[in-house]
Amino acid sequence: MAAPSPGPREVGADPREDRRRRGCGAGAGLSSPLRAVRTHPHPCPGGVLHWAGTRTRPTREPQVLAPSPEAGRRVATSSSSRGGLLWRLRDKQPRLGLFEIGPGHELHRLTCMMQAGLWAATQVSIDYPLLGFELGTLAGPAFAWLRHSLGLAEKDYQASLGPGRPYLQFLGTSKSKASFFLSHDQRFFLKTQRHKEVRALLAHLPRYMQHLRRHPHSLLARLLGVHSLRVARGKKKYFIIMQSVFYPASHISERYDIKGCEVSRWVDPAPEGSPVILVLKDLNFQGKTIYLAGPQRSWLLRQMELDTAFLRELNVLDYSLLVAFHCLHKDERGPGSSLVLRTARSVQGVQSQDEPGAQNRRLLPEAPNALHILDGPEQRYFLGLVDLATVYGLRKRLEYLWKTLRYPGRTFSTVSPGRYARRLYQWVEAHTE
Repeated sequence: MAAPSPGPREVGADPREDRRRRGCGAGAGLSSPLRAVRTHPHPCPGGVLHWAGTRTRPTREPQVLAPSPEAGRRVATSSSSRGGLLWRLRDKQPRLGLFEIGPGHELHRLTCMMQAGLWAATQVSIDYPLLGFELGTLAGPAFAWLRHSLGLAEKDYQASLGPGRPYLQFLGTSKSKASFFLSHDQRFFLKTQRHKEVRALLAHLPRYMQHLRRHPHSLLARLLGVHSLRVARGKKKYFIIMQSVFYPASHISERYDIKGCEVSRWVDPAPEGSPVILVLKDLNFQGKTIYLAGPQRSWLLRQMELDTAFLRELNVLDYSLLVAFHCLHKDERGPGSSLVLRTARSVQGVQSQDEPGAQNRRLLPEAPNALHILDGPEQRYFLGLVDLATVYGLRKRLEYLWKTLRYPGRTFSTVSPGRYARRLYQWVEAHTE
């Protein structure tokens, strides 16, 4: 569990003492499963916040959120800032990888609000009056059911996402303007989203839940929450929370983001021995193969067929298949060493009477995040479909026409949902044995 909340700051306390504090404090808040929760923080000097849940409006001017919308493009490097020369040297590190979002980082205040707001959204009592910002919980009951279906205890969810330890910033190779974060234990992935993407996700939510009930071992990323965050009277920001496909990450050696095309699908690899974490792309995967036992490959191809058909029906495209490699130790290899039938411990699906084989269950590895893990003879593979909110509307249709002229004879990501689904399935079929 995260550390308990410090008490309210005493009147007349030395503000310099506050500035020596690090991180964000946490108190208790209010959550209703039937309506959005508004959470208002009381900012204190130095970034220490006190929390609870309330539906009242703020009555005091809050501190202003750092204005830059881009994730990690810079950090504070003033000679008067914390860390001085050491902080400036840290800023010169490569921009791709995982970095702790500390007090000098431009996104520190935003992530503190996200942490403390999520803490409050999973609490059941009110300790202190709150001021400063509002955190909204969208479709709370649906996502509570999804978390419960995964066997995820609310206290564990709260401990990973709440205050106590800072989030990690993930600076990926995506061209989107979204910001990406990981919880400190790398179990949960947070991503900012545009309002229209959130609308699409919520519109598809009932069918998404139905698909997971019917196919409990689906490769679709497990969405765990959608939230809005408004500072004072500023514009709302939206972010989603999902279970990280790349978890546990400690032994992962390679990571890939696959779309089944070639345009803009190459990333310069990190130098050998570099600590920087890179997610590579399709062209980097050339010459590699996912080796699976016969039943595992058959299951994977069938599940890819089911999941991509579902996404085609939703009229979405531009999603990715995440792939990661983890070399198994000798004692983990073999058909009986790490695979057990875990039907009872897996997500419970509703068996369809007219589709007796619809669930497409498989043997799950005895490991955390088993739904996204397949074990081959020598490698463990992490697989999951992410970014499920891009609808093939007028803008994407025009983009398709432009790219057809711009890249004649080459494959690119913006194609019709049917073609996109078929192409990604064919990629998996060609790269597995």
